[in-house]
Amino acid sequence: MNTRASVRERAPKTQALFLVGFMGAGKSSVGQILGRRLGWTFEDLDERIQQREGRSIEQIFAESGELFFRRIEHEALREVIAELGNIPRVVALGGGAFAQPENIGLLKKAAVPTVFLDGSVDELFQRCQEQERPRPLRRDLELFRTLYEARRVHYLTASLRVDTSGKDVEAVATEVVDALGL
Repeated sequence: MNTRASVRERAPKTQALFLVGFMGAGKSSVGQILGRRLGWTFEDLDERIQQREGRSIEQIFAESGELFFRRIEHEALREVIAELGNIPRVVALGGGAFAQPENIGLLKKAAVPTVFLDGSVDELFQRCQEQERPRPLRRDLELFRTLYEARRVHYLTASLRVDTSGKDVEAVATEVVDALGL
C-alpha cells in the first residue's frame, strides 16, 4: 500500500469555509481561531468593505442606505469567491449577507461549505450588549428578535449548523473542525 497516496486521499478537500449567522454569533472570533488552527487566512467581509469604502458599516448605512450597502457587499463577496484557489481561507460574513438570495446563490455555485453559527436570541442579544461595537439593535430586544427570526430561515440553508449557546469560541471552533473533518 502506498502510504503517500492514502494520506492524500484522506486530506480534506475543503479550501475555504464561510461563517454565517446573526450579530453576536461569534463569526469573527471563531473565524480567527479557525484560521490559526488550520493555518488558513481569515477574512471578515465587513472589514474588506470598510477598507474599500473608507468608512464604517454604520456610516455606509447612514450615509448611503442599505440598498447601496447590499450591492457593495455582494461585489465584495464575489471578489472573495473569485480569489479562492491556492490560499485556503475562512471568511466571516456580515449578519445580513447570507439573508440575500444572490449571495446564497454565489456561495452555492462556488460549492464552499457555509457554517451557520446559531444561538438563542437572548444569548446573542446579551453578547451584543457586551461588545463595544455600535449596534443600533442592541437597545431593542424585540426588533433584534424579529430580525433574527426573519434571517434564520436563510441561515438554516447553510451546509452546517453549529449551536453556540453556552459555548466559548474555542469549543465552537473545535466543533466546526470536527464536523467538517478538517
